[in-house]
Amino acid sequence: MNDVRRSQWLTVIEGSAPIILCVPHAGIEIPAQYSRHLVSPWLARKDTDWWVDRLYDFAPVLGATVVRTAISRSIVDANRDPSGASLYPGKPTTALCPTTTFDGEVLYPDGAEPDAAQIEGRRRCYFDPYHAAIAAQLARLRHSHPAVVLYDCHSIRSVVPRLFAGVLPHFNIGTYDGASCSAQLAAAVEAACDSSGMSRVTNGRFKGGYTTRHYGDPARGVHAIQMELACRGYMSEPDTPCTPANWPPDYAEKRASRMRERLTRIIEACISFATGGGAR
Repeated sequence: MNDVRRSQWLTVIEGSAPIILCVPHAGIEIPAQYSRHLVSPWLARKDTDWWVDRLYDFAPVLGATVVRTAISRSIVDANRDPSGASLYPGKPTTALCPTTTFDGEVLYPDGAEPDAAQIEGRRRCYFDPYHAAIAAQLARLRHSHPAVVLYDCHSIRSVVPRLFAGVLPHFNIGTYDGASCSAQLAAAVEAACDSSGMSRVTNGRFKGGYTTRHYGDPARGVHAIQMELACRGYMSEPDTPCTPANWPPDYAEKRASRMRERLTRIIEACISFATGGGAR
């Protein structure tokens, strides 16, 4: 049986298989001390990775460890470089403590944006404990496995013109251009995606965020990979701009079942790779 540990906002489900699923952006909690400064709580939650925790809720049954934060990414983004360095220089992105949405909409009235001291406080309260939990689980699993896969779970709207042109593929794999994991692992995940008949790209607009880049160290047996899913794979995205009336859509059970089946194959492929010791 998996060991489940929950704090007020952090959940860690300990499994024995050599894989950790990280869920940094499915949280929607906005503590009161922050919400009163926002333009709109709905706008602050707009870029949530909606229902991703539900989409992967099968993973503990496979023995996976899960680390999940309930804090909204608008308060502190657990997948951004805490130094403030951009993960995609020259391209639009959001910060450790975002001040705009993906569409460029402002989250705070002019002059109410978090200052350096407030950003540091949010980092200490939420970012640091989340990553301490990931590091602790990696250390635990590395004691009993020669290789461990860190799989970072994400989703995003299929069309976000400010971030990328056109329609995003269903599966967007990020391996930091091959630096964060073995080519053998990437190929196994690609094969599981491609046999679904759904669209896939590797190291396209999304190459992996801070988590993938920070922890991925194939030479030391830690293989990190990011999966960015297009939301249309598991819910009915509106054809019109997002508003409080149409966003987020409900989790679409029938549509999601196809993607969950494929994600199950992907997680199984990751476990098989790591159980075999990983590529040397």
